[in-house]
Amino acid sequence: MPAERVSMRKIKEILRLKWSCGLSRRQIARSCALARSTVAEYLRRAQAAGLSWPLPAEWDDAGLEELLFPAVAYMPADQRPMPNWAEIHKEYKRKGVTLSLLWQEYKAQSPAGYQYSQFCERYRAWSGRLDPCMRQEHKAGEKLFVDYAGQTVPVMDPTTGEVRPAQIFLAVLGASNYTYAEATWSQTLPDWIGSHVRALAFFGGVTAVIVPDNLKSGVTTPCRYEPDINPTYQEMADHYGTAIIPARVRKPKDKAKVENGVLLAERWLLAPLRNRQFFSLAELNQALGELLPS
Repeated sequence: MPAERVSMRKIKEILRLKWSCGLSRRQIARSCALARSTVAEYLRRAQAAGLSWPLPAEWDDAGLEELLFPAVAYMPADQRPMPNWAEIHKEYKRKGVTLSLLWQEYKAQSPAGYQYSQFCERYRAWSGRLDPCMRQEHKAGEKLFVDYAGQTVPVMDPTTGEVRPAQIFLAVLGASNYTYAEATWSQTLPDWIGSHVRALAFFGGVTAVIVPDNLKSGVTTPCRYEPDINPTYQEMADHYGTAIIPARVRKPKDKAKVENGVLLAERWLLAPLRNRQFFSLAELNQALGELLPS
């Protein structure tokens, strides 16, 4: 049984991210705000049930649940042979090798061995004692980092003289540092989604993963930054065939790329505009567009 029981909507999202987007269990766990063991267990159950993606349209949630959670006899876990974790760790580093494949080979040699979920949990506990520090490398087209700049830009209403701060949305490609920036009136969900759409149009394509920051303050719509992805944001990801994996809290390496993008934007985009007076959002965005790399 999984460590936690979740909605059928989230189970379907796990299957989509694995079979349609090709994400790892670790990435799926972060995107869906679930334990990796839970993700592994649901994927194991789906594989055992012979499921594939996309799911047949005629299947309802009740039928899917019956397939994923059939009544099974309890199997004791004591006296099961211990895998050779060092050898498994070595093989896992080889291209194309998955934990699922290594578990199948282990079970073929030791039929009374651990089931898949416990195999994964014990491997990760063993590998977690190794030195986790490594340099982050980004593949072309893999990740797009998104956030808002800390600075705002004042825009004056020419009729009333009222000054309103404009938010600066930033999107940075992980491999090339190619940056998109635009001004919006707020950080609310409509502006957030709209900025994503325009950023993807600017880049002329969609990355495999979009990485937003996990800020908990300074936003109008807190649910945008909650670990459980906002449904509208998730629908956008479904539409574009990408995955949302928020940067982990208190993990500065996850945020380094977009934070560097914010710093560069403040130097290359906002600093040159600091003495200009803008009278509309369109005028500000035109000025930003002229400073963006073509």
